[in-house]
Amino acid sequence: MNKLITYCILLLSIQLCACHSDISNQHKTVFNINLEEGLTSLDPAFCRNHYTIWMDNQLYNGLVQINDSLKTIPCIAKSWETSADGLLYTFHLRNDVYFHDDPHFTGGHGRLVVASDFAYSFSRLIDPKVASSGSWIFSDKVKDKSAFIAVNDSTFQIKLKQPFAPFLSLLTAQYCSVVPKEVVEFYGKDFRSHPVGTGPFRFKYWKEGEVLVFLKNERYWEKDAKGNRLPYLDAIHSTFIADKQTSFLEFVKKNIDFLNDIDGSYRDDILTKSGRITQKYKGKFILNTAPYLNTIYIGMLVDTTLPIVKKSPLKILKIRQAINYAIDREKMIKYLRNSMGTPGYGGFVPPGMPGFKSNEVHGYNYDPEKARCLLRDAGFPNGKNMPEITLATTIGYRSLIEYVQGQLERVGIKTNVEITQGASLRELISKNGINFFYGSWIADYPDAENYLSVFYSKNKIPFGPNYTGFNNKKFDELFEQTYQVKDDEKRFAIYHQMDNLMMQQSPVVVLYYDKIVNLYQNNISGYSLNGQNLLVLKRVVKGRD
Repeated sequence: MNKLITYCILLLSIQLCACHSDISNQHKTVFNINLEEGLTSLDPAFCRNHYTIWMDNQLYNGLVQINDSLKTIPCIAKSWETSADGLLYTFHLRNDVYFHDDPHFTGGHGRLVVASDFAYSFSRLIDPKVASSGSWIFSDKVKDKSAFIAVNDSTFQIKLKQPFAPFLSLLTAQYCSVVPKEVVEFYGKDFRSHPVGTGPFRFKYWKEGEVLVFLKNERYWEKDAKGNRLPYLDAIHSTFIADKQTSFLEFVKKNIDFLNDIDGSYRDDILTKSGRITQKYKGKFILNTAPYLNTIYIGMLVDTTLPIVKKSPLKILKIRQAINYAIDREKMIKYLRNSMGTPGYGGFVPPGMPGFKSNEVHGYNYDPEKARCLLRDAGFPNGKNMPEITLATTIGYRSLIEYVQGQLERVGIKTNVEITQGASLRELISKNGINFFYGSWIADYPDAENYLSVFYSKNKIPFGPNYTGFNNKKFDELFEQTYQVKDDEKRFAIYHQMDNLMMQQSPVVVLYYDKIVNLYQNNISGYSLNGQNLLVLKRVVKGRD
């Protein structure tokens, strides 16, 4: 389908949608976005990658949501209470939230959302038959689906097995969106391409890998400060151009309204090494940057019970520490990222996370001499007799990892960089199949527990995301202690202690903390800027060019 036909269908759809509206003859606004990776599903139970999270955030709502300061605020739940023992959460629901229209509702009109819809949606997440990638949200926190209780239509309860202080923050994840039972069960697995939610936009059309269209939800419940119903946009039109340089050219031509991140192939054309817009593009578009809850790191497998680790030099703490000291992260960020990032001289938890304090957690500065001393103390002076280590990465981070390779070479550590497809690398990591690997951890929800859970021993593969096999009794004790700590500041202090302890043992090399890099056309306003880089379009306004 060529672009002209796509736009004709889109505009006709908007006109048909608005034919009974008092704004039908006014200027229609379509927000154009490009998603560089195809979507595998629009079912929130499978909301596992960044672009799916973005699109699901337009279609669905949950009990709670985050604001741009990453604070948990009401959504469909207008208020809530927690029992004194931290085990029972009671939510009071709004009475004006409706599902999008669908032929499988009575009369085809979306019905009111009630508490039993949340009981169904959350039970579905932990149902083995559904095999949701979001099952981890509840699987270790509730006994079974009996933990989700619809007291009446407007009162919903969740019973936990044990206290979990960040629970409300966890519920902001898109996995926790509400879906209608009758529609989901009619479509079954095909609900992935027939999504029905309560969000500011509703599904219209999807030709996979080519185009996706959402239309304004005319019955959306949220309003702005002046009482105007959201959203302001009439439609969202998504393309799927995989080549980043091509998508940037489309942005320059104003065929795309928003672009996320700047690829290395044209980064120098847009940004100076200090991170400012070059003269060539000054004033041509809006550039927004902010801390991003995304830690870019190199993982090192340290579980000595694994055969792959027994002969690996990375099992030796001093070698892992030497690697950490050997890398000039500041130079790396300036010349390879055009200052779009913060050097990873702290812990695993990134700046921008609630409770983050840079002076409380200590990582590794650049000290090549100290790296050499540690290698000598480990029995490998100048790297002599030390086996070569294979360092696996994806093509997108090749230059970054080759820079690391050069830095390690200078202190005597020889590495072989192996380029692997993203899916293949993830599979290798998830099966403890590689000792030394590139990785990134993007926050699922804005609490440091989400980052530190990566090092909790009970989250070892295959039970969780402890990809390095890190196991430390003191760390585990502190991790479990945080479940009981309701006071945020006290819990944050324990998080700092855990991060320090983990960094001393060095199962990872923190390379840098990412930055959000969002490009908008000059006629776009009302956009969101939050540490999770969550795309929020319900308040976006698109003016005339």
